[in-house]
Amino acid sequence: MNKQAVRHAVWDALEERGIARFPFPPHERIPNFAGADEARDRLVETPEWTAAETVKANPDAPQLPVRRAALRAGKTVYVAQPRLRDPDPFLRLDPAAIDDVDAATTVSGIAEHGVPTAPEDVAEIDLVVSGSVAVRTNGTRIGKGEGYSDLEWAVLRELDAVDDDTAVATTVHELQVVDEAPSPVENADRLPEPDRHDVPLDLVVTPERTIRRGSDAERPAGVDWDTLDEERLDEIPVLAERAPGIDR
Repeated sequence: MNKQAVRHAVWDALEERGIARFPFPPHERIPNFAGADEARDRLVETPEWTAAETVKANPDAPQLPVRRAALRAGKTVYVAQPRLRDPDPFLRLDPAAIDDVDAATTVSGIAEHGVPTAPEDVAEIDLVVSGSVAVRTNGTRIGKGEGYSDLEWAVLRELDAVDDDTAVATTVHELQVVDEAPSPVENADRLPEPDRHDVPLDLVVTPERTIRRGSDAERPAGVDWDTLDEERLDEIPVLAERAPGIDR
């Protein structure tokens, strides 16, 4: 079973079982789910959350409660701009400068209140919160298929803003944990293995439980330039500027 088949099995199950929440449909996106607030509550109880001063979070709907909790706890939040298309591809939300947390943490609010930031100006990240379509209990994550989350990690890893000690978490519904019941995915023992650029999760947090990674999977040490073609580089200024052996 390939990654796209896993995605569709999860998207279909969330929709058919009434678990998906706005925006609809859940397909082709990081799906929002009933219980996102409860998953947030479990995440904020972890020592990784308590210790974090700086959080990088994805901009998708199911992690909206996480972004709000981070700002209310006085944590600086970084969110990547869509598809890393801006030369300053990260937006910084400073809790000391934001009066209306609810407004500042929506997709449009992040764009309005976030300060565009170049990768080299991103502070050291203590906790990364990634959106997921499907996960395994060993920390394997499947996103929506565009690869930007892993590219964001790779760029920041090149600059030592993240490293092997940076905690990586996701919040998902139990149905998205596809190697355990009540998984909507058949033949879960034959799920695809992670690619070399995939970033493993330390914490998988659902409304019911917190799962800690049970494998020693390595994290990417930087950008895997061999996997990026000219078209991809041209689309992402921060990569085009840093690509080895290319004069632009």
